[in-house]
Amino acid sequence: MTIDKSEPLPRTVGFWGTALFPVNGMIGSGIFAMPAILVAAVGNFAPWMMLLGAFIILPLAWVFAALATRFDGHGGPVLYANAAFGKFAGFQSGWMRYASAVVAVAANTHVAIAYLAVLFPVLEDEMLRSAATVAFIAFVTLVNLVGMRASVRTLGVMTVIKLAPLVVLVIVGLLTRDPAVGLSLPQFTDFESVVLLTFYAYMAFENGNFPAGELRNPRRTIPLALMTTLAAVALFYMLVIWAYLAIAPDAGGGESALAAAAGEIAGQAGIVIISIAAAFSVAANTLNGGIVVPRMTYGMAEQGTLPAVFAHVSPRFKTPDVSILFYGGVAILFSFWGGFAALAVASTLSRLVTYLLSALALPVLERREGVNAPWWHLPAALLAVVATLWVASHASAEAFQMLGLIFLVGTGLYFFAARQQPATPAIES
Repeated sequence: MTIDKSEPLPRTVGFWGTALFPVNGMIGSGIFAMPAILVAAVGNFAPWMMLLGAFIILPLAWVFAALATRFDGHGGPVLYANAAFGKFAGFQSGWMRYASAVVAVAANTHVAIAYLAVLFPVLEDEMLRSAATVAFIAFVTLVNLVGMRASVRTLGVMTVIKLAPLVVLVIVGLLTRDPAVGLSLPQFTDFESVVLLTFYAYMAFENGNFPAGELRNPRRTIPLALMTTLAAVALFYMLVIWAYLAIAPDAGGGESALAAAAGEIAGQAGIVIISIAAAFSVAANTLNGGIVVPRMTYGMAEQGTLPAVFAHVSPRFKTPDVSILFYGGVAILFSFWGGFAALAVASTLSRLVTYLLSALALPVLERREGVNAPWWHLPAALLAVVATLWVASHASAEAFQMLGLIFLVGTGLYFFAARQQPATPAIES
């Protein structure tokens, strides 16, 4: 006997589980390369650049926090765009986010295996690396399939493994070395590109909004998790960069910069530990996407913008099994296609579309319903729109071309899905 697709999934995730979603969205592979890149560009002003990036993305976080207080179902920005602008906008928001996520999971899994190949050279073999990539995506899919609790617990363990070595690096570095925390204003010849990097570091802060239908008291939990994790991640990035400045500011750039810093204080063991942390960091980021993105397609099916089969719930595990299996299968197929790098150039731009639609949705919904909203909602939405458009203006022509292709494919899929029988639950509780 199957559960009716309109029956809500069980609400099993509290504040700490919710906080894992944005943390693992914002802390992936970038934290291992960011210190060297920023220090090379702006010297000891680098930690403050991370703070500036947090302030630039803050209006978007406010918008998502405000929208989260109005909805308690699955979908996040898809739900918001659907409610404000209709099903076509909601579908495109979800489709572009989905395309971005599938490209990311394929690329990130390859990166995680590449980190492990440093420790286990057998993974340099192309066939073994492909097999390891498929095995990890299959593992993520299986964990997600057996329950939200299992997924969150696994994500929590991986988060501890990836963050603990960085915490030790920060403590040892700042206690034993000169942290060089002076505030020297740099020559901002590359200011915009550096600020863009810091903005990108915080993208995926909204991951906690997607599975709202399985969170306990999401209208309170999501805004609290958004604000606290954004502040905590910004501070953590700053501390890691200060530790890098203290230990090895001339260690060189690239993804191995923090490993080189760890090698300065712990030798080869430090390099190995940081390499393991980097692998787990990317893996946790991948697992995180595997949890939240299928909840988005589940929500889209609830809203009638995807075939109802995507809203099917496993009678045994109480998870959106079709959405999870479909996501894992598509990710595995993409992992075999070397050409997915072409889509990666549009992945950031496609995510900005979901940000823009959400920023516009807040004032539209409040005006339509005559809500007496807090005074800061409209300024926050306007600032979020400006920040999103400014970041998008720096995308390449190739990225916009790929975005147009993704849009056209999504339009075709939308009209195909529209022929299916839609589910009709209320969008807003």
